[in-house]
Amino acid sequence: MKKKSSYKGVLQEYLLYCIAILCLAVIPSAGFGQSTGERTTDNLVKMGFENVRWTDTPEERVYTVENSAYKIQALGIRKAIEMIQSTGLPAGKPCKLIVTHYNVPQVSLTYQPVAGDTATISGEDWKVSYEVGESWEKVKKEKKKNSSLFKVDILVYPQLYFKNYIITQIYQALLEFSPTVEVSLWPGMKFTGQIILPAYNDGYGELAGKVRPGYLTLAQQFRLPYNILGTATVGFFDYDTYGADLKLFYPFRDQRFSIEGRLGYVGFGYWKGFKCHYNGQYTGYWSVGGNFYWPRYNTQFKLRAEQYLLKEKGVRFEMMRHFRYASVGFYAVKAEHANSNGGFKFFIALPPYKQKRHRYIPRVSTSLGTGITYNAGNEKYYYHMPYSNASDNVMEENKFNPYFIKSELLNY
Repeated sequence: MKKKSSYKGVLQEYLLYCIAILCLAVIPSAGFGQSTGERTTDNLVKMGFENVRWTDTPEERVYTVENSAYKIQALGIRKAIEMIQSTGLPAGKPCKLIVTHYNVPQVSLTYQPVAGDTATISGEDWKVSYEVGESWEKVKKEKKKNSSLFKVDILVYPQLYFKNYIITQIYQALLEFSPTVEVSLWPGMKFTGQIILPAYNDGYGELAGKVRPGYLTLAQQFRLPYNILGTATVGFFDYDTYGADLKLFYPFRDQRFSIEGRLGYVGFGYWKGFKCHYNGQYTGYWSVGGNFYWPRYNTQFKLRAEQYLLKEKGVRFEMMRHFRYASVGFYAVKAEHANSNGGFKFFIALPPYKQKRHRYIPRVSTSLGTGITYNAGNEKYYYHMPYSNASDNVMEENKFNPYFIKSELLNY
């Protein structure tokens, strides 16, 4: 009887041991036992963020995200910070979030814990900067969750043009809708293909009334040492041009100040339906100048020296006030061989403002900034410089501005 009892005891211990091993295997898959960093990145992926990574070092914890779910970058970054604060902050060391665009780092947000401070963490506690430092080198080799590569967006760009050149009619107008395919091909690279669909044409000629291609470009974004950000683009632009374009941006240590440069070389042609006609003429253009950002009012001032498509050299001044869903301001220009001109600009972000991608199913939405530039002097020929990408506008240029992002963090 004693041997039988001993045998049962051994069998019970063995069964308990097997159950314990099974529990250890099952519990982590249910979310228990995961590190806070792993759990946070999983939550960020569920929210729709792409290219999500994380790493822990003795000095800091680093996360990376790419916001594609929220149309307003500053709002999406705020949502990511809220998630990190709720589940992913390390104990007793700094935490950094690096925000990427097409897997190229743009800005960083850093939280530095203060000893003895037990108050609730707020947006004021996060430092926003173009500087990413060595943190990017630490985290970029980690495996990405929810990669953005080869995912397709179909964005609709509505455009309204109007002019007042004849005395028998107040305005002539052109309304177009331009579905645009945008695809991430590899880190930093974006393909853009656009078709222009005229909806209303009064006074803009036969060619403007035809369905035709618009932008057809390959754009490579990159980051150089000393926080220099750039984009090189080749393809078909607006103003009936095709060629190559290079943009560079450098923020100073005081991030309210920055400089920008642009250089392009293009030929001229036009689309008659889907047949392209070239005239064999080529020209260069350039722009260089400085920026000042006034954080209190989210207002940006720009001053440029430029050469335009007709090779006239001039000076341009702009002032833009940025809001969460809109940007508005005015501009003034003066060039040789041309009268002074100016006007206002107005851009607005159209809904939907939140829209996650479902794996590799193409997502259909509207563009970030749709707006109007008013030409007060009715200038037809001078002051033209092509946009090199369908998404180029003042809202797009400002979306990673540290002060604009900070203003959104302070709103919660």
